[in-house]
Amino acid sequence: MMKARVPEWLNSTLWSSKSPPVDERLHQCSPKSSTPTISAAEPPRVEPPLPQPPPKLIIQEPSTPQMTDPRGDDHRNSPSSLTEDISRQTQLLAELSKKTIDMHELRRLASQGIPDGVGIRPTIWKSEVTRRIEKSAGIENNESCEGSGLLPRSEITHGEHPLSLGKTSIWNQFFQDTEIIEQIDRDVRRTHPDMHFFSGDSSFANSNQEALRNILILFAKLNPGIRYVQGMNEVLAPLFYVFKNDSDEKNAASAEADAFFCFVELLSGFRDHFCQQLDNSVVGIRSTITKLSQLLKEHDEELWRHLEVTSKVNPQFYAFRWITLLLTQEFNFADSLHIWDTLLSDPEGPQDTLLRICCAMLILIRRRLLAGDFTSNLKLLQNYPSTNISHLLYVADKLRVKSTR
Repeated sequence: MMKARVPEWLNSTLWSSKSPPVDERLHQCSPKSSTPTISAAEPPRVEPPLPQPPPKLIIQEPSTPQMTDPRGDDHRNSPSSLTEDISRQTQLLAELSKKTIDMHELRRLASQGIPDGVGIRPTIWKSEVTRRIEKSAGIENNESCEGSGLLPRSEITHGEHPLSLGKTSIWNQFFQDTEIIEQIDRDVRRTHPDMHFFSGDSSFANSNQEALRNILILFAKLNPGIRYVQGMNEVLAPLFYVFKNDSDEKNAASAEADAFFCFVELLSGFRDHFCQQLDNSVVGIRSTITKLSQLLKEHDEELWRHLEVTSKVNPQFYAFRWITLLLTQEFNFADSLHIWDTLLSDPEGPQDTLLRICCAMLILIRRRLLAGDFTSNLKLLQNYPSTNISHLLYVADKLRVKSTR
């Protein structure tokens, strides 16, 4: 039997560069646990920031503390990178300023990465989530829309508040379930311990932790079939961080409500992955992992055969965390936001895009995987090496183009 030939584009010099060293700080996981634990020796606390806005733009300084870019000053101050960010930021601002926004063009620009600052990212993320809800309800009829992209607001009385502790409140019974609340408290405290935004003894960090806690408790109450599953805090964190750091103080003040709204909508497409009873169904996590395996076989059969047949690396050993946590634990926080720009900007939804990015992650380190055995490959995949995110997304997009031929 003849071996399937490796596609010509896989022999490109794009992957000829020396693979970077494995980052030992990345957490390992097993299919039964999707939230990493804190090690005894914690790394220095470093924060992904909102970089300084480009010249000639008058911006209101946000009231929340500013963080430093974990990628360093060299990356931020690179002339080519700065020029590219300024150009894309100008195009995004111009599109958002229109009375009728071309959503196709807006998504195209956003999928290339949204520059930090000036409130662009939170506005686009909210508009994409809102657009999907309107489309599912049959409201949206074209690729243009009018409005500011803000989420609707509503006021509720104290007696009707879902977190009311009043004796007559039907919500009060929820707080008798101490086990799930304790689990949420533990996971919230573990959320990005290297970032002062989420961790520490400051009132600012404590208020952010309290917001995460409220959102997760309310989600568990509204979804009794799923409740809370370990790792949901990692999916919530990017949403709340982006909305809380909105340069518009009015929007930032509503970060908790906005994050809850978008968290519920985002998880609506992935909630079956968190339901153990559905693990073996066509919508469960095992079915999704099988789709990733088939995608790899379609684009690189040699690598697929080496991983699953020769070295017998079960995709569940690494892909379970990749998929359920939407890659939030495989890259640094700033790079995760870049990946989410692409996930949330895909008109087909984030599910297929997520699988293409996971497949591209395997292809980018194919040489190291082909040279490795079970032990070395499993360690590499559970501690994915640092990589160029723009190049990763480029390869993932090429997989989409090839699949449509």
